[in-house]
Amino acid sequence: CGTIAPGAARCQPWHGRAGRPEEPQDPMRLSSLWRRNRLAEPAQQLYLQLVQQARDPAFYRDLEVPDTLDGRFDMIALHAFLLLRRLKGEGREAQALGQAVFDALFDDMDNALREMGVADLGVGKRIKAMGKALYGRIDAYDRALASDAATLAEALGRNLYGTVAPRAGSVAAMAGYLRAESAALEAAKIDEFFAGKLRFGPPPMADSGAKTV
Repeated sequence: CGTIAPGAARCQPWHGRAGRPEEPQDPMRLSSLWRRNRLAEPAQQLYLQLVQQARDPAFYRDLEVPDTLDGRFDMIALHAFLLLRRLKGEGREAQALGQAVFDALFDDMDNALREMGVADLGVGKRIKAMGKALYGRIDAYDRALASDAATLAEALGRNLYGTVAPRAGSVAAMAGYLRAESAALEAAKIDEFFAGKLRFGPPPMADSGAKTV
């Protein structure tokens, strides 16, 4: 999941819409299809930019995020959470854009797993597990951002750093980064996202002298 290649050609849902074909005679379905197609390009650009940020070597080198498949998945999940949180509550179009980003993410995961040689039956199970993990992280980070520093550090420790024992300074730096980027995205105009523009700040500096969590 962490080797996701930023080049998915087409955004497909990871659940739900794979059965019955579209019915062009239904105006509601036509409207939904038109909206999805129109938002596919900006959603893809947003997704590629959040993946690029998640791949910054400083997160793994300086902030002790594990440079593993799970670690890279967690970094993508964290940045996807930030974007989806910003789009939440901004109306139907923003909700549709968020869904398109979500679809692009799981389409890319599907492609990556197949490139790794995972069999068709295995891909479905892995995607389902990833979806559950992503939802869990979104909920944990959303609750933690609304709480205090200790709660946010605990959420990062349980998810982003769940397989390692990082220094407290690394966790604190990531917590500060999460709050700062959330605030920066809140300040950004919603039109920027519909134009496929997504800006993140640089990775933070960790306190190298802090003790291990």
